[in-house]
Amino acid sequence: MPVFASSRTGPATGPLRPVRVGLDVGGTKVDGVAVGPGQEVLATVRRPTSTGVAGVVATAAAAVADLVADLVADPGPPGPGAVSGVGIGIPGLVDPAAGTVRNAVNLGLGPDPVDLAGLVSTALGGVPVAVENDVNASTLGAYAAFGPGTDLALLSLGTGLAAGIVVGGRLLRGSGGAAGEIGHLALDPRGLPCNCGQRGCLETVAAGSALRRDWPHGDEGRSAEHLFAAAAAGDPAATEVLERWSTGVALAVRTLALTCDPGRIVLAGGVAAVGEPLLRSVSDALRRQARSSVFLRGLALHERLALLPPGRPVAAIGAAAQAPAARAGRG
Repeated sequence: MPVFASSRTGPATGPLRPVRVGLDVGGTKVDGVAVGPGQEVLATVRRPTSTGVAGVVATAAAAVADLVADLVADPGPPGPGAVSGVGIGIPGLVDPAAGTVRNAVNLGLGPDPVDLAGLVSTALGGVPVAVENDVNASTLGAYAAFGPGTDLALLSLGTGLAAGIVVGGRLLRGSGGAAGEIGHLALDPRGLPCNCGQRGCLETVAAGSALRRDWPHGDEGRSAEHLFAAAAAGDPAATEVLERWSTGVALAVRTLALTCDPGRIVLAGGVAAVGEPLLRSVSDALRRQARSSVFLRGLALHERLALLPPGRPVAAIGAAAQAPAARAGRG
């Protein structure tokens, strides 16, 4: 499949029952899915992201149009007749109740709230739209992928460090929307400065940006792949950096485990593209940390770790799960 092309996963045969659409909006690309009434993925799409308010809205509307075009022979405008609702997962500070986002800096969205739900709804002719933080959307998609019934935490290892948490089948937000922001747990007041204004935050030792700082070979994904390959080849400097970073990630896993005790902890984010070597490295760090603690050994945290299913757009699927039911448009 071309990098920025749609992919039909179901036949385009006549009228389409209204579907829910989920969009995962990132700094360089948007992944979209159309989801049927049985939660099945009917079509997928990937488009490059245009930045700024107008660019993000136009990209979202175009992705929805592509998905509808994949599913019907003569789609017409992607309005309420084809799409019952759209859910958007996006980085930044999101107010799901208001449908707004701010401080999504990689998308060119500044400190003023942008009514993304309203703007995209208007662009789609009144289709109802919901907006969710991208980590929370990924968490909901992971929860669906692994099957309901077990409390789950998703640890996102990207430029920042954050977690999404599902307890009792419900996404945990907290009273101010800060649930899961474990990256800004300040562990060492004499540690490195963090972008949040504190010092010694967990993010400064366990995020993808911390790995890139100590092993600067590209962005989080490329730097991580280079580091793991160098460590596997026996490079002592790489081995030292990897062990130190994995120790920080293991500490983040312990923080989640001792806060909400999830049955499964999923490693995600840009660094997770490394795959099984990441899982092994963090598992080994958890075992090392448990050697001197009967309490930690009893928790067997390494057995709770998992990776996202490869090739499955979980963030877009999770966003689709938040898509509102058809109603009067916001526009």
